[in-house]
Amino acid sequence: MPKPPQMLKPEGVNAMSDTNVSCVELADLLAGTSPFALIDVREAGEYNSSHIVGASLIPRRELEFRIAESAPFVGTPIVVCDDDGRRATLAARTLVALGYTDVRALGGGMNRWATERLPTEWGVNVPSKDFGERVQVENGVPEIDAVELRQRMERGDRMVILDTRTPEEYARTCIPGGRSVPNGELGLRITDLLDDVDDDTAVVINCAGRTRSIIGARLLQRMGVENVVGLENGTAGWALAGYELERGADRLDMPEPTDEGRAAAELFADKLAEEDGVQFIDIDELDSLIARAASESVYLIDVRTRDEFEEGRIPGFGWFPGGQAVQRADEVAPVHNAPIVFCCDGRARAALTASWYRQMGFCEVYAVRGGTELWRESGRALESGASGSKSMGLATLSEDVAASLRQTDIVASDATVIHVGLSAEFARAHIPASVWIPRGWLEIRVVNAVPDKSAALVVTCDDGSQSALAAATLSEMGYSDVAFLRGGMRAWQSAEGAIESGLSGVMSAPNDMLASGPERGFADMINYLRWEEELGHKYAAGDG
Repeated sequence: MPKPPQMLKPEGVNAMSDTNVSCVELADLLAGTSPFALIDVREAGEYNSSHIVGASLIPRRELEFRIAESAPFVGTPIVVCDDDGRRATLAARTLVALGYTDVRALGGGMNRWATERLPTEWGVNVPSKDFGERVQVENGVPEIDAVELRQRMERGDRMVILDTRTPEEYARTCIPGGRSVPNGELGLRITDLLDDVDDDTAVVINCAGRTRSIIGARLLQRMGVENVVGLENGTAGWALAGYELERGADRLDMPEPTDEGRAAAELFADKLAEEDGVQFIDIDELDSLIARAASESVYLIDVRTRDEFEEGRIPGFGWFPGGQAVQRADEVAPVHNAPIVFCCDGRARAALTASWYRQMGFCEVYAVRGGTELWRESGRALESGASGSKSMGLATLSEDVAASLRQTDIVASDATVIHVGLSAEFARAHIPASVWIPRGWLEIRVVNAVPDKSAALVVTCDDGSQSALAAATLSEMGYSDVAFLRGGMRAWQSAEGAIESGLSGVMSAPNDMLASGPERGFADMINYLRWEEELGHKYAAGDG
């Protein structure tokens, strides 16, 4: 992924429009075809409760670390929103300081938008989940519930259980006996996976909930795989039925595609590309799209496994595995109406991912024919190694600002310690008597917490990345004695510094974290699964 632009000093008010965007103007943008991004800078819990349809979530504390990936071109028009406009205004200033030239905040925020009865929704990654439910309703993707699956297991029925989540999710908990095959790899490897499986063997596709099960089962359905079913409600449904999940499974090895398996996948990918309107491009056409990135946001996405990506990738491409790219489309491409280019080592995985995007309604979607192998064969070099880390801390500050910040390994007895990380990080371990002020709220809340701008302050977080930026903010606000803890709480604990745990001093429930997967309680699981399923009701009624 591209590195964030260096923090720049905005040249007066001309660097950002003096006027906010109105709700009517934003509604027109959302209904139009011009590229722009609508970024909600609130916390994950707030966004989950209600957000504007078409808004992508980037909490304010993550802007410096994610914006270069989310809006690759600094001239991209960006609208930022929150609840009442305060944090959005601050976020807009941050984006301007990072070099973005067309940034405005939504006047009145979500509160005004809702007051004017404009459309909102709740949940996260809603476009992808809504699409999954539409696929289920319109194509009758066969499903099996946890009770029936357990009965088949006890009878000894022949079956293959394929878990289409990420390897990390799979390793934490999975359906007993399940095998890890992330959705982005499913189409490429299914021929070899089922090489010795007869037609009477059930192929069961599961994820954590619903979407990836539906997508994976539908893919195999289109490929002509017999006897395929999706596990209704995934691992959550299994747990709700009272069954134990397997923990620490290590069946992570996927078969290397044989020539026959790859040929079958590529033949199917060609068929889908033609049916779904995916545009294949060669290396020269890719060059043209890369050149367009100098004047517009263009998404260049490598959908292979992490190991393949780090072994060798086309320069400029970022990594987002294909299954997750479909699951989290609003995170992959926050800029509406922007071109998206998918790449793999050949064409199968790129084309299959692009096919799903075309079905979701993305207009300008490309797959690189031949991918990294064709790039290499053309005599061009591939990049290798891990891509740039998102936790870049001081790298997003100008050299002058970074040089002026003071780091410390100790905390004086008279210093006020401000923890600006996540509530879960604060609860896990913080320096005794620390004050928790999440970085997204820092300017708004610190004045009441520390009214004396000459007071000694030490800022910390989990690893030092957030606290370095927070310390710069406090210095700009006029606090004269500010330092941030070198290496954050990780370094502090390694040095055996005193800590306490729990949400001490926090007077209201935090809303910066959103439970997912096995972290959800049973009631939350039930509500979440019902919400997902209800997304498809409008398609069943013919209203979609």
